[in-house]
Amino acid sequence: MADWRSWLIHQLLPSLLALIIGLVAGAFLMVIYGYDPWLAYSALFRGAFGTLSDFAETLSFAVPLMLTGITFAIGVKSGLFNIGAEGQMYLGALGAVIAGAYLHLPPILHAAVATLTAMIIGALWSIGPALLKIWRGVHEVISTIMFNWIAFYMTMYLALYHFAEPGRAEKTVSVLPTARYTVLVKGASLTSFIFVAILFCIAVFLFLTMTKAGYELKLQGTNPDAARYAGVDPKRIVITSFIIGGLAAGLAGASQVLGRPPTWALYGTLGNVAGLGFDGIGVALIGRNHPLGIILASIFFGALKNGGRYMEYTAGVYSELVEAINGLIIIALAVPEVVAVVERYFRLRRKRI
Repeated sequence: MADWRSWLIHQLLPSLLALIIGLVAGAFLMVIYGYDPWLAYSALFRGAFGTLSDFAETLSFAVPLMLTGITFAIGVKSGLFNIGAEGQMYLGALGAVIAGAYLHLPPILHAAVATLTAMIIGALWSIGPALLKIWRGVHEVISTIMFNWIAFYMTMYLALYHFAEPGRAEKTVSVLPTARYTVLVKGASLTSFIFVAILFCIAVFLFLTMTKAGYELKLQGTNPDAARYAGVDPKRIVITSFIIGGLAAGLAGASQVLGRPPTWALYGTLGNVAGLGFDGIGVALIGRNHPLGIILASIFFGALKNGGRYMEYTAGVYSELVEAINGLIIIALAVPEVVAVVERYFRLRRKRI
């Protein structure tokens, strides 16, 4: 009972208060520009949850964010700021295209192989920043940003000049039907890939709470001195954290290729994956860097993305203002965790000095 009350007071109530503040701030912004906040917010809600297909589309928006959120969260748990999900996701998506379009395998096996290929490529790309951190002390924020840009241009080059569909230079070849996940709801782009994403989040949760390696990872992130006295190898923790994050980001890339109709491919401009890695940071912060909280936060984020389109259609709110309103809500929700993460970072930094 005490744990339940503590969670209610320290987690749920602050989040609800932050949500109210974000909604009120967004309403003031709409009033300033002459829009009806009630009409706009009701359109957002109906667009996100009004019908079964609307809710399914909201879940479809949420799927990649669950995974990129895990990438950032697992880094924070180990005391790292891994913002490399973006680049790892690009290469994971390209790996899914290659395995999904050029291999010829039975249906279920083909989807599994293409998915694993994306995850492995994402994990391999994550090792570079991990090794730079271990061997040369390069801060992970700097290295992951550099690797994101390398991945961006390399993936775009390969997509446009080596794997483009003949006569369709704007996209890569489409993955074969045997590699595609099943569409669950007619009229929406939600596929059975959502079960893979949720199972991965649950697996990370179980890893953190029920394994020795997960305990050591969290110990390193919360108290490096205690971890050192307990014999925890910080280099192993860095590698473990980055690899898990890379697997998640690669899986996120696969979700947009193997599990998101109607394209079943990667755009040459990377438009169907660009930004999802950075959005995952906000999702992780809203979900308090908890794997199960990230699932709920990603659904909320997906509702803003899906329902936000209806604010423009129904209430006439310009898309740029919709993005600004969504940003205010997200910032309000993320601020408490941002403050906690920054305080934890500087506390750990002082201990290391």
